[in-house]
Amino acid sequence: MSNVKTEIILGKLTRKEFRERMQKGELRGCIIPVAAIEQHLEHLAMEHDWRSVKHITRTVAKRLAPKVLIAEGLMCGISEHHMRHPGTITLSPSTFLAALGDIIHSMARAGFQNIVVINGHGGNIEPVRGTWDQFLRQFEGLNLHFLSYWDTLNQSDADKLLKGGKQIPNDLPGHAQEFETSIALAKFPENVRLESVKDQIDPNPTLASADQGNAWFDCITKRLTIFIEQVISGERKSKTPPFHP
Repeated sequence: MSNVKTEIILGKLTRKEFRERMQKGELRGCIIPVAAIEQHLEHLAMEHDWRSVKHITRTVAKRLAPKVLIAEGLMCGISEHHMRHPGTITLSPSTFLAALGDIIHSMARAGFQNIVVINGHGGNIEPVRGTWDQFLRQFEGLNLHFLSYWDTLNQSDADKLLKGGKQIPNDLPGHAQEFETSIALAKFPENVRLESVKDQIDPNPTLASADQGNAWFDCITKRLTIFIEQVISGERKSKTPPFHP
């Protein structure tokens, strides 16, 4: 049985438990993870993006407990560019953005003033960026942020940890290459088909290791914890774009 006082997943609380924690002023922020279910070459399970962002956000929320809850309501993302590989699930940009907006709206109505959307899929970035100013206007008054988890990393991290290519974003985060394969080896190795790592055109995943993945994971979660701490403390605030007069 979970400890209600430290539970980090919104969906695991009853309405009474959520209401009481919110009324006590205990809950300071909400994390909304978004990602994708799509092909990840021959060797990684198609849930990789979602599994990664879920693992990262849960680790961060545990560090910040009991101040933060995770609202897991949108597993799939914008993946039309992967649809030639059967099994990929894609949402249209309009569907994805509408669902994301509805989740943000729901969390605002629940009482959260600090909301951070953590992204784990590259295909979601440009559609969100293209409409984010509209979200900031629509939810004026919320401290609302969007961040891909790898945005916590920089070129010096790539130079230090990557064995192959070191370009951002081609190699960090890349797609099912050294970076993502390393994280999978470290945190959910059952999702890596070791017999298929070498059995593909791209040799980059063969450079991956669990040690490297643990180093990436520790760096990401530490920096993301600081980012969200700054949001819920009010040190980091979003700005509403100007409205036309």
